[in-house]
Amino acid sequence: MELIDIVTFALFAMTAGLLIGCVGIGGVILVPLLAYAGGVPIHTAIAAAMFSYLVSGAIGTYVFAKNKSIRWDLTAWMWAGAMPAAFLGAVTASVTSGWFLELCIGLLTGASGLNTLLAKSNKDGEEGSQLGKPALAGIGAFTGFASSLTGTGGPLVLVPILMWLQIPVLTAIGLSQAIQLPIAVLAAAGNIYAGTLDIILGCVLAAGISLGTWGGAKLAHVLPKATLRLIVSVLMVIIGGLILVKIAYGALAT
Repeated sequence: MELIDIVTFALFAMTAGLLIGCVGIGGVILVPLLAYAGGVPIHTAIAAAMFSYLVSGAIGTYVFAKNKSIRWDLTAWMWAGAMPAAFLGAVTASVTSGWFLELCIGLLTGASGLNTLLAKSNKDGEEGSQLGKPALAGIGAFTGFASSLTGTGGPLVLVPILMWLQIPVLTAIGLSQAIQLPIAVLAAAGNIYAGTLDIILGCVLAAGISLGTWGGAKLAHVLPKATLRLIVSVLMVIIGGLILVKIAYGALAT
């Protein structure tokens, strides 16, 4: 890996980290940037991105916990479901075609954005839906599997679900930060087992994502909640649409 590649990939990760820390969805741009702009094979990009979320998860959790923005009573059961599912998702990704993975990423991103954009806003201060332990574990399992399968990280999957369930936006982002860490640990283990993890690329991404996540998490506690919600939804719709257009163009070209 040349110096220009290291700098470029670190900047990609820093941009993703800023969005992860601020609105919880930055992971969705990291894999496309690596694969389409950086020329990294899709399976390698997914594995390295999931490894870097170890850092963004730790930093995001620390900053949000320090600001008392994480509902720990919900977190533990989500972790219980997310961890085994994340390992399974990583192993599944290693034997899944790149085209199908790209399609999953595009559909997941666009649908999540539309759902968030069209969902009824939950006013600040409301507690949101009361979720039972099985429901929390199920949400965690779905989040863990889908995020490690596509390399998008837990926040992209979890934030729209929680907002649909009327969890306040800052609380939803805080929970998404906390769920990143166990998902990343088990996904990294799964990718090592499958032989798809480029540890050098993963470390480069981790360095860049750490700076971006710290700044983004600080910014999240300054911006108005309505602004956060709008940023989340619009970015996901745009990025999901671009990925699907790229896939359609490739199919027509062949």
